[in-house]
This record gives sequence, C-alpha cells and structure tokens, in this order.
Amino acid sequence: MFRTFRGGHSGGWRVTSISPVTGEPLPFVPALSVTDSDAVSLPLVPSRNAWRLVGVASSLRYTERAEKQQLVAVQAGLGRLEATSAALIPIRKSQAWWELTQEERRKIFEDKSHHIASSLRFLPAIARQLYHCRDLGGPFDFLTWFEFAPAHASLFEELVAMLRRTEEWTYVEREVDVRVVKEVLSG
Repeated sequence: MFRTFRGGHSGGWRVTSISPVTGEPLPFVPALSVTDSDAVSLPLVPSRNAWRLVGVASSLRYTERAEKQQLVAVQAGLGRLEATSAALIPIRKSQAWWELTQEERRKIFEDKSHHIASSLRFLPAIARQLYHCRDLGGPFDFLTWFEFAPAHASLFEELVAMLRRTEEWTYVEREVDVRVVKEVLSG
C-alpha cells in the first residue's frame, strides 16, 4: 500500500508552515492531501504549484523484538479524532549513511542516538508512521508523519528537537518540516 502526500490547493489538511531544516525546501502550498492506494500513478500534467511525495510503510529496519513489543504496547494509531495537528517531515540521508552496514546503522540509530528508547516517553500522545521511499526514485529516503492533539504541540517540539540533536541526524542532508492542521467542515 502506497501513501501519497500531495501538497497543492486542496486537501484534508491546511498547511500552516513549510520550513527547510537542512537542504533545499519544498514550495509552499496551502493544503495537503493524504491518500492510500495499491499503485502509484503519475499526474497527467505535472503542476508547478504542487508537489507529491510517495512512500510505503514497511518492516521495521533497526528495531529489535523487545523494542517492537514496547512500541506496540504504547503507541497510538493514526486518525484519532483529537489529533487535529500533524507534521510531515521528509528526510534524505547522506551517501555516507547508506555506505554503512545495517549493523553500523543500528548502532548509531539506537546504541548511540537512543532513537527508540528516548522516543517512548512521547507515546501515545504523538502517533507516528515512517514511510520508506528511497527505492521509489523520489527526492527523499523517508517520509515521517506525526499526528497529535493541539494540546501536545510542545511535546512534539521537544521530540523533534531531541531527535535532531542525535548522532543519527548528522547524516541528514535534506529535511523539510511541513506543519498542518486538520480541515474541519462545519455543519
């Protein structure tokens, strides 16, 4: 199942900011749509006023069984009614990261950066899903999607700041921070 994040003029999420953290930015758009499909289709006419990022949820790469069990026990699912704030953070890591072995990346990811252990305290307030896209030919390696209630916005800022201070993040060569709020139809 492919997840497509399309920045454009319509969608279920209103874009509040698009900030380049490292590297080239994405063009500002007023809305974000998030869709799932069995296949990826190209737009008939590419737009200069929109962008499209596609990824796939995959198996956990650097997680050991005990860590997975801890995550499953406390993490919340996406789509909760109260989670009307979200962030899409696409990331591309350097060639130096990809030249490391799986074992070397795991050591940086968890043994040194404590990505999983440090992130557990932010769950279940912040729901998250990682989408892989390195092998799909797009401009990023990962699309990270977070959803949270507005009351947990400062907690989310703390999580992101903590992750960006880790050794793992020294390998990030492009990162864009897209913040959105759920469009609520009045009725």
